Amino acid sequence: MIDYPTLKIIWWALIGFLLLGFALTDGFDMGVGTLLPFIGKTDTERRVIINAIGPTWEGNQVWLITAGAAMFAAWPLVYAASFSGFYFAMLLVLFALFMRPVGFEYRAKRDDPRWRASWDWALFSGSAIPALVFGIAFGNLLQGVPFYLDEEMRASYQGNFFGLLNPFALLCGATSLGMLVAHGAAFLRIKTDGVIADRAAHVLFIAALTTVILFIIAGILVATQITGFKITQAAPLDALANPLLKRVVTAPGLWMSNYIVYPWTMLAPTIGIVAGILALLLALSCFTILNFIMTGLLVIGIILTAGISMFPFIMPSSINPNSSLTLWDSTSSYRTLGIMLCVVIIFVPLIILYTSWVYRVMRGKITEQGVKTNTHLMY
Repeated sequence: MIDYPTLKIIWWALIGFLLLGFALTDGFDMGVGTLLPFIGKTDTERRVIINAIGPTWEGNQVWLITAGAAMFAAWPLVYAASFSGFYFAMLLVLFALFMRPVGFEYRAKRDDPRWRASWDWALFSGSAIPALVFGIAFGNLLQGVPFYLDEEMRASYQGNFFGLLNPFALLCGATSLGMLVAHGAAFLRIKTDGVIADRAAHVLFIAALTTVILFIIAGILVATQITGFKITQAAPLDALANPLLKRVVTAPGLWMSNYIVYPWTMLAPTIGIVAGILALLLALSCFTILNFIMTGLLVIGIILTAGISMFPFIMPSSINPNSSLTLWDSTSSYRTLGIMLCVVIIFVPLIILYTSWVYRVMRGKITEQGVKTNTHLMY
């Protein structure tokens, strides 16, 4: 039997895996959508770009839905507190995501250039805004969220939406947007050819270079300026899950503690930086699949770096550090985690197998000639 603390760590890793799955699949969709108005110069070119992700974008969002459901079931306190603090930011993401299905479906309904251009920008906003906001959210988590818990475990949020848009959070948002644009450009190099692939290659070089620079700057700030959190007195092992039973200290640079205690975790930022450099070096080469793998490793490295830095914190509190939510004191019951683990073991492999099958069936390049020939079958 798996003991309770181990089960908590497993669920931390599983939710991280689901978020990585979302970033790697729906991430390049968002990158492509962000690039749509800029790389596509004509209507046909934009149709090629749209159809590069058209058959798979909807299925890729399963990872986001699954991750959200897993967080709700595994970390109920985090789910409640985050909806209180990030309510308007989540609404912004939700309304932006609304633009994606209607953009795909309605763009081709009329031949009017203004009509199609409007939906192109709708697809852009539905892709760029979530990519930016997710990064801003991580930036705020690293700084601590202005909330506290009362004696009845009710979360009270003391901030506002504009407070989330601080310089460090915007830096993290730009890093998130940059890495997904690079990932999307690498995907376009695989799925298209000719002038579209050439433009994507140049964008990939710039996006990868920018992301690596921003990632390094963010890392330096986290190591020297950003206030980190550290548990100095854990709650008794036999106590009920209560975040207020622990003691937490804050100081600049404390997010580096895990890297000092476990030096092997430095692999995460190293992978992100090295993969980003290799991605920009390969941007103009013919190794498109390898290039796509490198941008994928760039995404993985950056997200793992954030997760490892914060471990075991999930949602730190800048107002009352002792109210910070961690995987030790904000998870569901042992039975709930155990039942959900059985469900995950059954269904996540099915999702992976089905996704792999879809990409195998839909493999091959999208060309301008193919789009013109299949006008009524493609977006």
